[in-house]
Amino acid sequence: MKLSVVIPVYNEISTIQEILNRVRSAPQDKEIIVVDDGSTDGTREWLEKLTAEDVKVLFHSENKGKGAALRTGFEQATGDIVIIQDADLEYDPRDYDCLIGPILDGRADVVFGSRFLGGPHRVLFFWHYVGNKVLTILSNMFTNLNLTDMETGYKVFRASLLKEIMIRSSRFGFEPEITAKFAKLKCRIYEVPISYSGRVYEEGKKITWRDGLAALFHVIRFKFFD
Repeated sequence: MKLSVVIPVYNEISTIQEILNRVRSAPQDKEIIVVDDGSTDGTREWLEKLTAEDVKVLFHSENKGKGAALRTGFEQATGDIVIIQDADLEYDPRDYDCLIGPILDGRADVVFGSRFLGGPHRVLFFWHYVGNKVLTILSNMFTNLNLTDMETGYKVFRASLLKEIMIRSSRFGFEPEITAKFAKLKCRIYEVPISYSGRVYEEGKKITWRDGLAALFHVIRFKFFD
């Protein structure tokens, strides 16, 4: 099966070349779709000069958010399986085989890569961990799933599901939204352990407590109002 690797990018000049190198090195048959979401740190200019034929680059004229960038990328995806790949080196493309395995062997429609199932991970912030757990528990309460990591950046799914889902969130509400919609469709969802090399804010991490509060709102919103 062909993979569509969709990479939303915002101000990642220090990592964009390396993440593209790592994705290219993954052995699967794939297309690479990069969506620059209004970068202002030189990322856009670097991508504008990129001449690689194996990378499709799309641009937003202004910053609209991760969900909006993913919508743009999904519209261009032609593969059988879609992989969301963050551009900040926190998630390792060497995990692709593990992520797509349950789909390839027919067990799953959707796979979440969990940072909390035993894979190697950088030790970072306690309160981020607590926040992730709280949001995952609340999401599970509303979706009746038993996920360990709803907020994971590695979500992999059959491309055909995009025909049945309309993504409304433009920012970090994307994670609880798509989880809720997979649950409503009664998709077969698997989790697999992944490695995780988290960043600190000095290294460019962008998500904050405000995004956590917004995610809480979206957990409730997409249960009852969408």
